[in-house]
Amino acid sequence: MNTSPAFYPIGTPSTPWSDTERAEWLSRQTRHRSYDSEVLSKVELLRSRFGIEEYGRLEYGDESFPLLAIRSLDWNEDLPVILVTGGVHGYETSGVHGALRFLDQHAEEYAGRANILVVPCVSPWAYERIHRWNPNAIDPNRSFYDDSPAEESAALIRLVAPVVDRVVMHIDLHETTDTDETEFRPALAARDGKPFTPGGIPDGFYLVDDSESPQPEFQQAVIAGVETVTHIAPADDNGEIIGSPVVARGVIEYPLKKLGLCASVTNARYKTTTEVYPDSPRATPEQCNAAQAAAVCAAIDYSLAHQ
Repeated sequence: MNTSPAFYPIGTPSTPWSDTERAEWLSRQTRHRSYDSEVLSKVELLRSRFGIEEYGRLEYGDESFPLLAIRSLDWNEDLPVILVTGGVHGYETSGVHGALRFLDQHAEEYAGRANILVVPCVSPWAYERIHRWNPNAIDPNRSFYDDSPAEESAALIRLVAPVVDRVVMHIDLHETTDTDETEFRPALAARDGKPFTPGGIPDGFYLVDDSESPQPEFQQAVIAGVETVTHIAPADDNGEIIGSPVVARGVIEYPLKKLGLCASVTNARYKTTTEVYPDSPRATPEQCNAAQAAAVCAAIDYSLAHQ
């Protein structure tokens, strides 16, 4: 569907933001929800069933956010590692709660077959502000590289470093929302001093594969697992989804490492980024969370069967 672009109120057209504009942007951000009550409290309920560790802590002004990872209780160094991440973009709600749903309802089914490592909310400050960026107006999902300027990304890189070569599958849970077009893409253009070109938001679920090492059968297995829960996004009239050619039903490709995307953080053979559309009239929040969990299960099932 198409949405109308909003004029972005910060900055001068064609001029990248300075520290002044970034400070003005930060001053406009307000807290809308609680990481503690909506995420940490749910993780705490899992403590008897999983290993929980604080792998870092974000300190932004007078706010402090513990970064939590949840592991299989029966972690076995001889088993393959499965990595699930959510909330890299904090505003993408079903990424966080889909990861938590997977842990609560499905993760223990893989006991003895794989080590499960889940980071449900990579960007808690952005979760509370319902935003894409961190307080420094940096997108963590373009920052997964050495000497990352985003502490959210750097902390996750440190967490997975010991298992970077043992991860067989990494699924990163995201959403594409109407606010991508009305707020976040205009903000990005303003921040970088570039023109904003209106686009469209696909109605439905889709995946982003790695163009440098595509795994089309794996992607289609995930699509098949999800379409029992929610609808798959069709290609637009140009055969594209958000400006990228559709290479298979519900699948586009990005160069994950080149773009510094979270899904490139390990050397996993199988990796994908999910994109749920929560603003669809055909999907509920519960359905979006269930679709994320179904994607995780389908991805694990395929990767363990095709090691």
